[in-house]
Amino acid sequence: MHKHLNIALIGYGKMGKIIEDIAISRGHNIGLKVTSENSDFSSEDLKDIDVAIEFSIPEAAVENIKKCLNAGVPIAVGTTGWYESIDDIAQLTKEKNGCILPATNFSIGVNIFFEINKHLAALMAKQKQYEAMITEIHHTQKKDAPSGTAITLAEGIIEKSETKDRWTKELADLKSDLAIKSLRVEDVPGTHEVEYDSDIDVITISHVAKNRKGFGLGAVLAAEFITGKTGIYSMKDVLAI
Repeated sequence: MHKHLNIALIGYGKMGKIIEDIAISRGHNIGLKVTSENSDFSSEDLKDIDVAIEFSIPEAAVENIKKCLNAGVPIAVGTTGWYESIDDIAQLTKEKNGCILPATNFSIGVNIFFEINKHLAALMAKQKQYEAMITEIHHTQKKDAPSGTAITLAEGIIEKSETKDRWTKELADLKSDLAIKSLRVEDVPGTHEVEYDSDIDVITISHVAKNRKGFGLGAVLAAEFITGKTGIYSMKDVLAI
């Protein structure tokens, strides 16, 4: 059984509140909640914290991560849209002997879906008659597009593909482009579809989140996993897939 943790919730929107409920139901305590009111929190505020879970906004994520690493607090990061700074953060994690687990999606189902996507991409690599495409649908409050999850799916396909070498927004002008279409619709927690289309048939795999609970549970599992560890981890480590 996991030990009871004192958790910092950095970002207290819809996801933060769901994570709070799940964490408390698993016997943890929320020792710090960071909202827009106290977004300038300091390392001092983290002194009794065992682990942080970050679901803020892309513009704030890097600063929040740095504060935790500097304070020696392991951090699970669900915010996406900041990955251009990932190398700097990886470097700081090493320097501080800290711990970080960034995930484009904490849902257990989605992480299984990532593995299925890579397997299907490997099977399709030689089938040149099929054209791959990704569609993602999210709620209208989502700040970044395409979603981090869609980008992870795209990277999984590109890794196995003999023709695709980059993803593009909305349209694929070149044969080497993999298009990601983004739709924003009220109250959709997250839907991702990978499609292989040919003149003869269509092969589709999809993951549809019914609510945000899967993301919340995965985030708490990730936080439990990284507590007391050093290094850079992923959801594959947490789920042993």
